[in-house]
Amino acid sequence: MRKICVITTNRAEYGLLYWLMKGISGQPEFQLQLVVTGAHLSPEFGSTIDRIREDGFKVDRSFDLELFGDKALDITHSLALAIDGFGSSFQTLKPDLIVILGDRFEILAAASAALIANIPVAHLHGGELSEGAIDDSIRHAVTKLSHLHFAAAVPYRNRIIQLGEQPDRVFMVGGLGIDNINKIKLLSRPELEKAINLPFNKHNLLITYHPETLDPGKAGQQVNELLLALDKLPDTSLIFTMPNADTGHRIIVEKVQTFVQSRENRSILIPSMGQLNYLSAMKSVDAVVGNSSSGIIEAPSFGIGTINIGKRQDGRIRATSVIDCGITEPEISLAFETLYSQSFREQLKNVVNPYGTGGAADKILSVLKETDFNNLIIKRFYDEAPFGR
Repeated sequence: MRKICVITTNRAEYGLLYWLMKGISGQPEFQLQLVVTGAHLSPEFGSTIDRIREDGFKVDRSFDLELFGDKALDITHSLALAIDGFGSSFQTLKPDLIVILGDRFEILAAASAALIANIPVAHLHGGELSEGAIDDSIRHAVTKLSHLHFAAAVPYRNRIIQLGEQPDRVFMVGGLGIDNINKIKLLSRPELEKAINLPFNKHNLLITYHPETLDPGKAGQQVNELLLALDKLPDTSLIFTMPNADTGHRIIVEKVQTFVQSRENRSILIPSMGQLNYLSAMKSVDAVVGNSSSGIIEAPSFGIGTINIGKRQDGRIRATSVIDCGITEPEISLAFETLYSQSFREQLKNVVNPYGTGGAADKILSVLKETDFNNLIIKRFYDEAPFGR
């Protein structure tokens, strides 16, 4: 039995990994190991490790990253704890393969610890771009530390190969988030209103705004501009979710909390919605607003709009349902005008999601079943056009 260790550090990533974890645990030739850390252990972010256990998964190892602050030194401290924690976990669990997703600093720590321990790594959602965040550099670094790659779109697969990875180790499987949309029985609007304790209105929006980590000092000013634009919208209920535990996130939380407290009849801030409520909200709202990757990858599958603010997601492939805008109130307000225009609403009827129609978890599982993990550690740089030709 081969031991596959899945790493999860936050609510959104766990939601994407869920069906793959279920698939691994259901295979007689695999033993699922689960290491949980990061925001999952933080009361500020909903202590979502409890949700993982409620879903029936055994947590084999967990450790605290002391996410007490949001300055650069605080994140660096947590990064150091993460490397130490993953190193200890891998020493105890002795996995045959580690599975990681995305581009957060905790994922860089897991890949680094695996490198030292000579454990092969499978990386999901590599090759993407998000040029307004340090995640972009982390993602590409993790690609070079990994041995199997599962990309969400063909251009991303090509970019991973461009980084020197062997083509026969790079697989295009589509976006993992689409599996949740296809497999979860979503709540009706009345059921969702009851679940989150917020009545819906004529218009409704799902909002997540993260700091642009290449310029975290402007997070407060930027979220102010967004809140000014939102406050001008009539007859609109606003569902805010928490930003990631990134540098500069706390000023965003503080300003959103203040905004919501004076508008409790039509707005709410939810620390962790969970995949069921989050995707059910997507099904029922007019648009996803902010700078979350979910507005780029998952929202188009619902045929709703996305208002993508600022530079955080610059470089990602987009559906025609995504409206890009700047970070000032007039630019955001203009984006809302576009969102509610008749021409845009008609355009939404024909949206095609470039991240596919689902099945990513099954495709990944199929590759893992056919792969000899013992032959992955040695990597050779792939030169598509070798020097000298």
